[in-house]
Amino acid sequence: MWCSSTNSIALTAYTYLTIFDLFSLITCLISYWVMMKKPSPAYSFGFERFEVLAVFASTVLAQLGALFILKESAERFLEQPEIHTGRLLVGTFVALFFNLFTMLSIRNKPFAYVSEAASTSWLQEHVADLSRSICGIIPGLSSIFLPRMNPFVLIDIAGALALCITYMLIEINNYYAVDTASAIAIALMTFGTMYPMSVYSGKVLLQTTPPHVFGQLDKLLREVSTLDGVLEVRNEHFWTLGFGNLAGSVHVRIRRDANEQMVLAHVTNRLYALVSTLTVQIFKDDWIRPTLSSVPIANNMLNLSDHHIISMPSLKAADNLNPITSTPAKPSSPPPEFSFNTPGKNVNPVILLNTQTRPYGLGLNHGSAPYSSVLNQGFGIPGMGAQQGFRTGFTNVPSRYGTNTRGQPRP
Repeated sequence: MWCSSTNSIALTAYTYLTIFDLFSLITCLISYWVMMKKPSPAYSFGFERFEVLAVFASTVLAQLGALFILKESAERFLEQPEIHTGRLLVGTFVALFFNLFTMLSIRNKPFAYVSEAASTSWLQEHVADLSRSICGIIPGLSSIFLPRMNPFVLIDIAGALALCITYMLIEINNYYAVDTASAIAIALMTFGTMYPMSVYSGKVLLQTTPPHVFGQLDKLLREVSTLDGVLEVRNEHFWTLGFGNLAGSVHVRIRRDANEQMVLAHVTNRLYALVSTLTVQIFKDDWIRPTLSSVPIANNMLNLSDHHIISMPSLKAADNLNPITSTPAKPSSPPPEFSFNTPGKNVNPVILLNTQTRPYGLGLNHGSAPYSSVLNQGFGIPGMGAQQGFRTGFTNVPSRYGTNTRGQPRP
């Protein structure tokens, strides 16, 4: 009402700070509600992120209000209206009293934490430089000006000071454009103060790790990796659950002979000083060196009835075989070009298979026979004629090329 009666855009910009203080009161109520609520199955980490969301929404709305003031101020530069100063000064002091009372009398935990954890605004930096200059002249004021000032109190005082200057210049010189200039200054101070807080609360909502705890977390993880029985610490992830509440999860690989409960207690004790909500997953080393088994073959594996011997086609006369290779020799053909001690290409290979895993060459003839007799006569079984056996150099090597039915002839 006073903003419309005075027609002052600067007073409107300062009123937006009062609206922001109302949002801060709502955030304070949400904080008390969160403290009373207990974690539920749907919200296993509790309701602390509600107050983070409230701070983020309040700061973003304050910045949007500042942008609206900048747009209105740009329009007023083209056509500056007349400003009535009758209630301008009264409205300024009423708004200043309400803002200071809201910020100083009520302990607002979320905004108090954000104002300390977020980076300083440009207004705080300029005031800090000015305070150091004043304290250089008057050292007794160092206890008042040198500590970091509350950004909300600072912007309230700076906005009220801008309105007082506006009132004096309009009353003395009827300089109405100073009202628009003061509105732009208040909007810029509001945007510059709220922006670091919105960035910080937004990073908390995105579950990022706070930069100021990187060094402490790295030190704690190095201590955990040196604990007795710990082989590796990996997949560590830490994030801010709420204001001042750090959550995290970590995987710890331990020796096979280590005590899981003892290692878990030590890891939790080290990290709990910084991480209040911690999830530790411990698993033992599952790396196994492959070994060669030297166990003798069981007797039931030597049962010859479990193996199938496939008859080979009859070969030609022995005089038609080349002593170097098993390829039939032709009188008119030149000697074979390749003789790498392999069976002839006209002889079908014989593979002894069964549904069970058997070693190669069971029941076959072995020894250092000349290669010309590789295709030698197989062992005899009653009721069966002389069979051709296929000798291989690999023994006791389990393998499986396929499956077949016992007793079923192979194609």
